[in-house]
Amino acid sequence: MNSGIQNIVISLGAMQVARRIPFDDPEVLNYVRIGYVASQVVIMGVYFFVSYKVRQKNDQTVLKYVDGQNPMSPDSGGLVTTTVRDYDLSETSKLLRAAYFGVAMMAFFHLYMKYTQPLFIQALMGLKNLYDAKPVAIHVLGKPAEGDLKRPFKAASMFGAAAGPQTDAASITEAEKKIGAKKED
Repeated sequence: MNSGIQNIVISLGAMQVARRIPFDDPEVLNYVRIGYVASQVVIMGVYFFVSYKVRQKNDQTVLKYVDGQNPMSPDSGGLVTTTVRDYDLSETSKLLRAAYFGVAMMAFFHLYMKYTQPLFIQALMGLKNLYDAKPVAIHVLGKPAEGDLKRPFKAASMFGAAAGPQTDAASITEAEKKIGAKKED
C-alpha cells in the first residue's frame, strides 16, 4: 500500500480511537502528553543516531543526479554532484527539520489552541513516518540501498509514479553540457 494512503488510513483510525479517549481526565491527558513527548524523543534520537552512523561509515562514493525543477524557484534543478555521506546527512537533516516543525505545530495547537486529540494522532504518525524514512531503513534497519532505497531517493506520490531526481546518463550529460555552455557565456 502507498505510504500516503497508509498515512490517511492511520490518521482516520487514530481519530476514531482518539474519540474514545477521555481527554477531560487530567491523568489521561498527562499520559497522552508523556506518550507524545516520548515518541518525539525516540524519533529525534533515531535521527541523530542515523546521522552518527552516516558519519561513522563516511561513504565518499560520488553521487551525480539531475535535480527536478521547482516551479516556485527558477534557480532550482540542474546537476548535483555530492557524496553518499553528504546526501544521507542532508536527507536526515530534512527529516529532523520536519520533526522540529511538527513539534512546534503541536506546541501551538496544544498549548495555545487547547487541542488534545492531535497529540495522540501525531505520536502515532511520527512513529510511522520514522519507520518509512529511507535513511532509517538503510542505516538502522540494515536494508540494502537498492530499489526504492537507491540514492537519490524518489519522492513517493499518492497519485502515480514516484517523482524525483533523474539519474540516467543522458540527463546527467545534458546537464553537464548546460553548465559548460553557461561557463562559456
